Amino acid sequence: MTATLKYIVVILFACINLSALAAEQGTAEEAKALVAKAIESMKKQGIENTIADINKKDGGYQDRDLYVVVYDLNAKNLAQINPKMIGKNMIDLKDADGKYFIRERIEIANKKGSGWQDYKFVNPVTKQIEPKSMYIEKYETVIVGCGFYKKN
Repeated sequence: MTATLKYIVVILFACINLSALAAEQGTAEEAKALVAKAIESMKKQGIENTIADINKKDGGYQDRDLYVVVYDLNAKNLAQINPKMIGKNMIDLKDADGKYFIRERIEIANKKGSGWQDYKFVNPVTKQIEPKSMYIEKYETVIVGCGFYKKN
């Protein structure tokens, strides 16, 4: 194999690995689509039934590092990837920078109805604290959200 051909093969493998790595992380569009899916389900089968589905590991609301969360308007966690968090009031939860991100989430939902929020949180795939952007939308008495981890 010539040096040029070896170089081309190395470049091709690098490109394949980079695209595979990108596919391992969710995107803003995918996060927003999961919120829309959850709200559509709430409209069809009710909030409680959808929350039960979200809280199942195989309920269709988790994809790689993306997962749907649901809070009531008083910051009680109703659905989340971590079962230990369900049922707890999260109003005083802070991110790594000391930001009260659940309070901000409630404010966005009450003032705008929907929007994006930036904060830092533990990525369930890497187990590292990473910058995250979450799309949230208010539906009746709940806040539905899904965020993606931003590439550093």
